Amino acid sequence: MKYVCELCGYVFDEETSPLELGLPAGTKFDDLPDDWVCPLCGAGKDEFHPE
Repeated sequence: MKYVCELCGYVFDEETSPLELGLPAGTKFDDLPDDWVCPLCGAGKDEFHPE
């Protein structure tokens, strides 16, 4: 599944993004910590929406 940051358009792809961001393979968006922020603009998880 993919989640898009509404502020900058960054796409968190559950298949590829965890490895790109240094997270364990298979990390789901819902499993990210509540204080996780967009790596591009710093927006919180609440600014992301499923694509």
